Amino acid sequence: MALCWALALPTSPVSSAGKYGDRYIPARAGAQWGLHFHGPEDATRQKPRSKGSGAANGKSGLVYSALLKNELLGAGVQKVRDVKAGDLSLQPSAPPSRKLFTYAPSTAHWSPDAGGDVSPYPLSPVSTRSQSLLTSAQRLTRNVAKSPFKILEAPGLRDDFYLNLLDWSCLNVIAVGLGTRVYLWSAATCQVTRLCELSGDGDSLTSVGWSERGKLVAVGTQKGSVQIWDAAAEKKVSTLEGHTGRVGVLAWNADQLSSGSRDTRVLQRDVRASPLQSQRWLRGHEQEVCGLRWAPDHQLLASGGNDNKLLLWNPASPKPVQQYAKHGAAVKAIAWSPHQHGLLASGGGSADCCVRFWDKLTGQPLQRIKTGSQVCNLAWSRHSNELVSTHGYSENQIVVWRYPSLAQVARLTGHTYLVLFLAMSPDGQAIVTGAGDETLRFWNVFPKSYSSWGPGSALNLFSRIR
Repeated sequence: MALCWALALPTSPVSSAGKYGDRYIPARAGAQWGLHFHGPEDATRQKPRSKGSGAANGKSGLVYSALLKNELLGAGVQKVRDVKAGDLSLQPSAPPSRKLFTYAPSTAHWSPDAGGDVSPYPLSPVSTRSQSLLTSAQRLTRNVAKSPFKILEAPGLRDDFYLNLLDWSCLNVIAVGLGTRVYLWSAATCQVTRLCELSGDGDSLTSVGWSERGKLVAVGTQKGSVQIWDAAAEKKVSTLEGHTGRVGVLAWNADQLSSGSRDTRVLQRDVRASPLQSQRWLRGHEQEVCGLRWAPDHQLLASGGNDNKLLLWNPASPKPVQQYAKHGAAVKAIAWSPHQHGLLASGGGSADCCVRFWDKLTGQPLQRIKTGSQVCNLAWSRHSNELVSTHGYSENQIVVWRYPSLAQVARLTGHTYLVLFLAMSPDGQAIVTGAGDETLRFWNVFPKSYSSWGPGSALNLFSRIR
């Protein structure tokens, strides 16, 4: 025992900055542990990634490696370069400021005037720099497939900017108007059903719209009537008259149906009651109404017209509560944000080519995108703060934008005519577009719905405990 104690005790005191310890630990200040988790030879010896591994997994590994450097070694990494999965190089904001081993821990005492990461009540288990790192990691570029995953022929699809002939129900069924017929296509079974055909002389389809529950289809016609069809029974429920011009756009609000017409008016009706008892006229446009969209909370209706105006209506007033006249062409494209209350986007025609954003709470314009081509449709992602726009003259393209930076996420091409029609899938990931080239094209443009702290996320530290 005496021999063991003799070997364990140091022969002379060892000091570091005036402090003493019970063991001798060699200084490793020159080893630069904070900059090198992996040597150059380690990167070359890495096993090849499996075919099913995505770039996101490699980026998650970079984020996790940088997070360990920050928390254990004080590397101060705040951003990870957009690198390939095999590249483990990081860019620290500053060299490490502390050694890997010390004789005694240095304790920082908090005071109300002290800045930095030290706090008696931290809101996050990681430092401020690591929080910046995680935030920047969420903004890594997302890959969007440049080609449609399905193309369907649509003979008879009209090439008319003011019509709305395509819609996708919550039950995963697409309704499309081709000439004088309405067809239903099931995305689950790929089965095609002919729902109806207009028998009137000279009449044709001008708009289709699914009810929110996905059981009823509203069909607008050239002669101004609106037909309500039960999709499951393939039976017409009712015919609503009232408009004197073609009905180019429809919008459902529970059992309330709003229709916009070339007669410059918007007509609201309850499909459960007698049309004469429930109808309500909205007059404010001077030319054809070509855009209608209810807000997510169903309290406001936005309408756009060929008079270049965007109007907002509420159920309590027959007059518009707000009016915007910044566009220089027809306003057909309208979309309410599901992420920010009162945020509205609208797009102008070929003489305007702008997507504008409005705050209905203040009534003021916000931002503007100059797209360079006619804006035909807009749709907001349900799961991310992004929106997609379809365009006509002269690019015939589809563009995905990130809000509020207005950065372009993807630009998709393939249609040879104006991309006039747009609908989104029930899960919010895919869209279908229709054009005068008589095709329907399906695109995966938006991310899946997932929690940022899910098992596969780089933000979930518990899934990486070894």
